[in-house]
Amino acid sequence: DVAIRLRQRPGAVDLAILLDTSNSMDGLISQAKSQLWTIVQQFADVEKDGGSPYLRVALFEYGNTDLPVNEGFIRQVVPLTDDLDVISEALFALTTNGGDEYCGEVIDEAITRLDWSDKRAAYRTIFIAGNEPFTQGSVDYEKACNRAAKQRIVVNTIHCGDQREGVHGRWKDGARLGKGEFFNIDQDRAVVYIPCPQDEIIIRLNNELNETYLWYGSADKRDLYCNNQKTQDFNAQSFSSSVAVSRSVIKSGKAYDNRSRDLVDALSSDADILENVKEEELPDAMQKMTPAERAVYLEETKARRAELKQQISEQAADREMFLASERAKMAAETGDATLGDAVVIAIRKQLQEAGFETVGQKK
Repeated sequence: DVAIRLRQRPGAVDLAILLDTSNSMDGLISQAKSQLWTIVQQFADVEKDGGSPYLRVALFEYGNTDLPVNEGFIRQVVPLTDDLDVISEALFALTTNGGDEYCGEVIDEAITRLDWSDKRAAYRTIFIAGNEPFTQGSVDYEKACNRAAKQRIVVNTIHCGDQREGVHGRWKDGARLGKGEFFNIDQDRAVVYIPCPQDEIIIRLNNELNETYLWYGSADKRDLYCNNQKTQDFNAQSFSSSVAVSRSVIKSGKAYDNRSRDLVDALSSDADILENVKEEELPDAMQKMTPAERAVYLEETKARRAELKQQISEQAADREMFLASERAKMAAETGDATLGDAVVIAIRKQLQEAGFETVGQKK
């Protein structure tokens, strides 16, 4: 079973994002949409016990009056999944509406409902963002955060608004009890995008990369995977070329892993994948091939993808050099952090504490 093989990888990362979707949080949701791939990038070059981690992400929304009052205005939007396109799709579908924000209740719900990894050394974390006092609701935030800590789930809190209000509203105390980090952000701050000369090349290479995906499963699922990948490319591009490029770079690395859906990715852990997939679940073009032709086609597609990923990687390295120069010119400018900034800071610190190593920086 593919799911079992995935979970047997040496490292595990479970990340739950809990977003306040009340009326005042449009800026927060916009930041989450535009910075998802920046956040995921933090897992692209880390390893645990010699292997890349099995990354899953979950999404909850809370504080929206469109949600059932008897469920505390809380909704599990997506359970823990390794399909990052599904997370992107869900973020772009979120809408806001005024409501009551029950932080303790949504944390407790995430702890209870999610299928958290049982690996002892896994990195399990919650990021909750909102702007109302942390104390609202029938579930005591202290009990919820203490419960998370006992289950080795790190709770990071992100208050949107004035820092003193965040401290007074107990957001900082929630992070203390949850063994995590407390951040204060301006949810309405616009994310600054820096156009780079490599952007157009990377986006073109990404379009070619899409053609190397050999989705498998029922016909409906194959269409769903293919269409959603391209839709999330479009959604990223709708923000800016920079966001589209960030997504493209992720797709060229280890964090974007579709081995339970794509034959090329699956081949990395299952040399017999073609024998383990029913003929009617293969891509349409491959169903017409002989077994020998399928094997050759899969290997050729794998080689083509590796070539495209290498080209994207080289362009991304040049792009980072260009960005470093441009950021240096902007260094004098100051401003509050965004959602992505806060999450990146916490993840980098906590991955190291959990025993993960950055590839190329091992001792």
